[in-house]
Amino acid sequence: MTVNPSEFLAVQFEEHRPHLKAVAYRMLGSLAEADDATQETWLRLTRSGDRRIDNLGGWLTTVVGRVCLDMLRARRRRGEEPLEARLPDPVVSRADGTGPEEQALMADSVGLALLVVLESLTPAERLAFVLHDLFGLPFEQIAPIVDRTPATAKKLASRARQRVRGATPPPDPDPADQRRVVDAFLAAARGGDFEGLLSLLDPDVVLRADGGVLTGGMRVLRGAAAVAGQAATFQRMATAATTHPALVNGLAGLVNTVDGELLSVMSFTVADGRIAAIDVLSDPERLARLDLDSAEG
Repeated sequence: MTVNPSEFLAVQFEEHRPHLKAVAYRMLGSLAEADDATQETWLRLTRSGDRRIDNLGGWLTTVVGRVCLDMLRARRRRGEEPLEARLPDPVVSRADGTGPEEQALMADSVGLALLVVLESLTPAERLAFVLHDLFGLPFEQIAPIVDRTPATAKKLASRARQRVRGATPPPDPDPADQRRVVDAFLAAARGGDFEGLLSLLDPDVVLRADGGVLTGGMRVLRGAAAVAGQAATFQRMATAATTHPALVNGLAGLVNTVDGELLSVMSFTVADGRIAAIDVLSDPERLARLDLDSAEG
């Protein structure tokens, strides 16, 4: 049977699609833009003609990295509101398992807290860090994308790594341990228990709450006392909503609904047994775009 070359190419590309979207998501922090970058990568592949590509996976990763770099630079040229002024898009799935695409998107537990830090990097720093530290590409392959030498690309990744390490602690690796802490937080929130909340929070905990443009964008609180001081707000939310355990970017999280309508998505970074970061997305417009079918039930 004769195999159509274009069909064969499409099949090969689909095998790489989850990986490419995962790279683009870490680069852009937006699921819609990650889809756009992945599609643009496919278009560039189709325009490559009959040119032989010995390492298709490496070629595609390089191309999607270059596409994302161009998109990040275009944001800055247009003077758009920086994404660090809002939470990145969450990837939400059931607490007891995920599909292949979600597994690729959430590999290495790239939580919302880490993505917020990545938004503060320069486009070149972000690309060098994402491709090398998260996906293991050598600097010799990264350097041409950013028009730098391998040594300079290594320095870009090093600067990014210092920012990341200084801003967000690595989450505890055991999902069950994470879930126990989040369940304890939920119990304390329902009881309006200030002291209980305080005991669960890292002294340097950061709370980011993004309610969208109508609420003035993202609100940030720092420190255990300030976050636990929201006990009354947590209590109102916990008692008014139906709460579903979920994975949010691979970490323990909560999906809150009222009468079947999505109210908020919460992500928790648990480090050394305490909550180091809480990220809350309650922007109705962005929540409406989330596909939560796999996160419920």
